[in-house]
Amino acid sequence: MNFIETFGVSLEAILSNKVRSGLTMLGVIIGVMAVILLVSIGEGARVYITKELTGLGTNLLIITPGKTSTRGGFHPPSAGTVRKLSYDDSLALRRRAWLLTDAVPIVLGTGKIKYQNLGRDTMVIGTTPEFQRVRNLFVGVGSFVSQGDVDTKSKIVVLGTKVKEELFGEQSALGKVVTLSDARYRVVGVMQKKGTSLGWDIDDVVFIPVTSGQELFDTDGLFEILASTPRAEDVDTAIVQTKDILIKRHAHKEDFTIQTQGAMLSTMNTILSVLTAVLGGIAGISLLVGGIGIMNIMLVSVRERTREIGIRKALGARNRDIMAQFMIEAMTLSGAGGIIGIITGVGLALIIPVFVDVLPTSVSLWSIFMAFSFSAAVGVFFGVYPARKAAHQDPIQALRYE
Repeated sequence: MNFIETFGVSLEAILSNKVRSGLTMLGVIIGVMAVILLVSIGEGARVYITKELTGLGTNLLIITPGKTSTRGGFHPPSAGTVRKLSYDDSLALRRRAWLLTDAVPIVLGTGKIKYQNLGRDTMVIGTTPEFQRVRNLFVGVGSFVSQGDVDTKSKIVVLGTKVKEELFGEQSALGKVVTLSDARYRVVGVMQKKGTSLGWDIDDVVFIPVTSGQELFDTDGLFEILASTPRAEDVDTAIVQTKDILIKRHAHKEDFTIQTQGAMLSTMNTILSVLTAVLGGIAGISLLVGGIGIMNIMLVSVRERTREIGIRKALGARNRDIMAQFMIEAMTLSGAGGIIGIITGVGLALIIPVFVDVLPTSVSLWSIFMAFSFSAAVGVFFGVYPARKAAHQDPIQALRYE
């Protein structure tokens, strides 16, 4: 019997029990669908986080006060701090670190901003003009903080769009005077609308000169310094250069920590890759259950068709012909289930983001190939034993079977 004839006999046997075959395939369908869906959610989260982090600037160095040590047990981030990061530190980096395109001082806090009888609490960022370029956040109307504002400690403020809308509605905010933590500030600009990124509402922020921020929060230190390099390959050398400059300024003490955007992305990708693998593994268990279902049904089929096997052997069918027939049946069930599972999984992965904005998905070819390959392997693995059992039936005993 050639392959086409064997496949035809196998397909006829499957179609003769449509409900049973459908229920058998259901386990494989659910398993493949779950693998694709869960892996696509993990991949989607990784792509989303990468996009959001790089969307707020690239090739960044985040310099924070306090040295974080990984030796000798746990140390708080501020352990061993000799002095805070200062505005002069950022100026020194800007002048002397030739690999850095920018070194932006940041003062961060919260305050209550009021206009007439309206007020709300918001995040306040004290910074310099270069912040726009480093963080890829730009003013939409009016102007941003200027170097002159920083030098003169001007009481000016740039509003995020959400703050502007809640305080001023449709009217223009430019030139208006607001109260920020009991100090009067003049509105000079409104930022472009950006939305939420990684849980941070970028539109619910106001910006003031860094020197004004130090006065507002009564501090001479900085929350952090954001530095950037023109190319990703310059980051490591820029770190060495930055450390050398700051250590000399800080009495030869490394009382600061430098984190890179690349390191943060690498850490997040590692975590999400492990999470994706775990989710895929959990989904793969359902594929194994589906494979067990295939083997169970094939064993039942062998028992039901014992007499048929005996007749075929009496007519000259070889062991390999019988084995091929049952192997093809098992592989057809798993293959068809795999294809239906792929179509269903990909469809759901594409539909979910339409209804659930916070759940991004990204369907990759490797996840589809992996799921289908696994489903085919399940058919082969769990079809071997029933096929061998059918092939090695004694024809005389099989003919006598009722």
